[in-house]
This record gives sequence, C-alpha cells and structure tokens, in this order.
Amino acid sequence: MAVIDSFKANATSVDFSWPAELTAHGDLQRLLSAFFARTINIKSIYAHTSPRTHTASPEEPITQRREVHLVCCGKIACVATSEVIITAPLCERLFLDEKFAIGQMFRKMQTPPQFALLDCGVGFEDGKNTLWRRYTLSTEGFVCDITEVFPDRDMFNLGERWLDEEHVNVPTATVEDSKLRYAANAVFIHA
Repeated sequence: MAVIDSFKANATSVDFSWPAELTAHGDLQRLLSAFFARTINIKSIYAHTSPRTHTASPEEPITQRREVHLVCCGKIACVATSEVIITAPLCERLFLDEKFAIGQMFRKMQTPPQFALLDCGVGFEDGKNTLWRRYTLSTEGFVCDITEVFPDRDMFNLGERWLDEEHVNVPTATVEDSKLRYAANAVFIHA
C-alpha cells in the first residue's frame, strides 16, 4: 500500500493507493462506521421471501425483496431496498436461516463480490438534499440489486457533527413510506 504524503507552504495532500481487497463493495455499513466513528446498526423494515419449497439452486432460485435502514445514533444514514436472488444452499442457509446481512454475507463467505453501478443521482426530499445509487453485488449463488438513498447529503459534510446536531434528525419512515418504496422498488428493479 503506497502512501504519498506531499506538502507545500499552505497545503498538504495524501494520496493513498487503496488495495482491491479493502475496497470490496458491499461494505457500506463498515465504511459508515469508520466515517462516523460509531456503530452502524441494520434495522429490517420488511423482508418478503419467495416460498422455500425446495433448496436454492440455479434452476429454482429463492428471492427476497427487502428494505433495511442503516442507523447511527438513532438517525437513518441510509435506506436500502434490494432484491436478492439466491441459487446456492450455503447462501440460502447463511442469509435466510442465520440472518447475515448482505455486507456480512460476502465477508462470511470470504468472497469479494462483483460490483456494477447501474445508476446514481441527487434529489430533494423533506427539505434535504439526498443522494442515491443503484448497483448490483454478485458472487456465485448470491446476487443483489440494491438501491440506497442517503436522506441527508449534509451528513457527508458534517460527519460526527451531523449525529450530534438536534435539528438535522432525519424522521423515521412510516409504514406507508415503506409500502411506497416497496412498490417503486419492484418496478425499478424489474424495469
């Protein structure tokens, strides 16, 4: 890992060459935890799994549509909706029986996923600037199509101060909000 630290009279620059194994995608929870220097918890909002009448296989995959919130100090840092397609028994057991989250699945399997960014953008909701991205993560037997929405762009500018400031608290989602995202996710993923 090469680190180049250079400076001038009034500026300092650090260039760090990130090794591929440290930039594996599927680790947003870990990255947010490092960014805020706090624990990031995953709160499941819904998880709708296709019937498990057989073991997952390429011929008969098991799917799950889900929404989770990545929460830090009681604030929603990210809303993630996804469709997961499982075609391997090991992935089925880890994800559905042992309840590993998506990011932890790849760490548990010790397999960095293939990442493909499909789209990204900015928005404005509830008086806040938002960011979103849609991408896929995949490895043998486990494919995820994920849309993440960061409900307050200021969190990246303010860091820990965003967590401490009372007025920047992002409201919690209502059941109706989740239903709308679920319906939109179904159309968005399958479009």
